[in-house]
Amino acid sequence: MIEKLIQSNVAPWRIKLAQWIESEPVVRFLVSVILFNAIILALETDRHILSTYFLPLKIADKICLIIFILEIIAKLLAYRSLFWLNGWNVFDFLVVSIALFPNAGPFAVLRSLRVLRILRLLTVLPSLRKVVAAFLHALPGLGGVIAVMAVFFFTAGVLATNLFGKSFPDWFGTLGRSLYTLFQIMTLESWSMGIVRPVLQIYPYAWLFFIPFIIIATFTILNLFIGIIVSTMQELSTLPDPSLPKRQILETLERIERDIQDLRRQITSEISNQNKN
Repeated sequence: MIEKLIQSNVAPWRIKLAQWIESEPVVRFLVSVILFNAIILALETDRHILSTYFLPLKIADKICLIIFILEIIAKLLAYRSLFWLNGWNVFDFLVVSIALFPNAGPFAVLRSLRVLRILRLLTVLPSLRKVVAAFLHALPGLGGVIAVMAVFFFTAGVLATNLFGKSFPDWFGTLGRSLYTLFQIMTLESWSMGIVRPVLQIYPYAWLFFIPFIIIATFTILNLFIGIIVSTMQELSTLPDPSLPKRQILETLERIERDIQDLRRQITSEISNQNKN
């Protein structure tokens, strides 16, 4: 975004302000404030600590909120309309704005969402931004896996309801209950002693249903989720970081091009040597 400011020929003080906000010392300071604010929110969940240190905790929370507001104002002054073109900035603005709602009335529920300030670590730390970007980039691929899982779960749910619904209505009495039970089995939470073994006492061949279900749902489909996300992260790791200045990106690309040319020369020389021999 700083590059866009420079290309827009804005006032020099706006460029300097943007560079200062994005500088490493300021980012480290904001990370410290976010972590400190997270500790405060955690302490406020303890009634004894809250009643004993109510005023210091509230003052510290207000100080953190003021720092976040000043950061948003500084970014608005520096980027102005460009501020809203960045999804991370919009997320920061919404998270900070939630804390400004009154603590009573219909907006009291929104005030409880101020814990979302901790998620601002995702916008401040580039390494966390890469993880979120990889997940979002993997969503199209995950859509196919989710569709396969939905079809498989629906089929298994109908079968389980028809096979075991009469004897175990609490687990398989309806399609909804069957889907919830199958989801529990997929997570391997008390699936053996809690569900499958009682079913086996009445239906000895029920293992022909549950074991293939666990193999497909738990060990195959879930691993597809993990594989798609990991491959996407590897793909994004090979790309240049968009947060780097354009000059550094160009230097990285030039270095890669030189390495490729050196590799080509080595391959050409080896081929020529083999032809001579």
